Amino acid sequence: MLAETQFFTKADGGPVAVDNAAGAGDVLFVCEHASARLPARYGDLGLPADVLASHIAWDPGALAVARLMSQQLDSTLIHQRFSRLIYDCNRPPESPAAIRDVSEVFRIPGNENLTKAERSLRAASLYTPFQDCIRDTIAARRAAGRRTVLVTVHSFTPVYFGEQRAVEIGILHADDSRLADRMLAAAAETHLYRVERNQPYGPADGVTHTLELHALPAGLLNVMIEIRNDLIADEAGQGVAADFLSRLLQESISALTE
Repeated sequence: MLAETQFFTKADGGPVAVDNAAGAGDVLFVCEHASARLPARYGDLGLPADVLASHIAWDPGALAVARLMSQQLDSTLIHQRFSRLIYDCNRPPESPAAIRDVSEVFRIPGNENLTKAERSLRAASLYTPFQDCIRDTIAARRAAGRRTVLVTVHSFTPVYFGEQRAVEIGILHADDSRLADRMLAAAAETHLYRVERNQPYGPADGVTHTLELHALPAGLLNVMIEIRNDLIADEAGQGVAADFLSRLLQESISALTE
């Protein structure tokens, strides 16, 4: 708590937000890259406004879709209130990718030559309370005899290092593929999106950290959803994606738990 007090201003607020905390649904949604906001103490990290608004700072559209799905499935949503440029909450403190000094083709001056103490402060102020909130929420649900299906929601850029990405929705998993398998099988019967397994990233890239930390040890059904961000750039696209994914998720969970 001391680190958080030192780290954030009163205007910043805290690092974690919880939507629909009393939701009755089985799904617990998580959005690690929900915001492009920077804590006041870091200014602009030496980056121009257009870069700070780009995909290197957050997952555009992901929070909007996650919120719609949370409403549709009456489920709780936990999301990070600050940019992954400060700390990527889907990476453990020991990962070099937790705090990047280069993202894609962009240097991040404010992240260069960080001391061990600074890296530890960021982890304690952002990563620890975020992951603790997820852990405590799951524990409370378990104590109340409630099922939890952990679903993380992300978006990805359609062009990466100059290369176009054809995949539109990725269904990602680590060692436990039960829910992903069902969702992929159900998606294969539709033609709305090009849906692929472990694309455009996979567990080897370290992107399933939250699932591996919370779902795998407890045997919880889990999946990570990646949506190409040009498809969810406006309310219409966000609504279509949320409707599609909510149905896919609900049908797949039902098939596995009936």
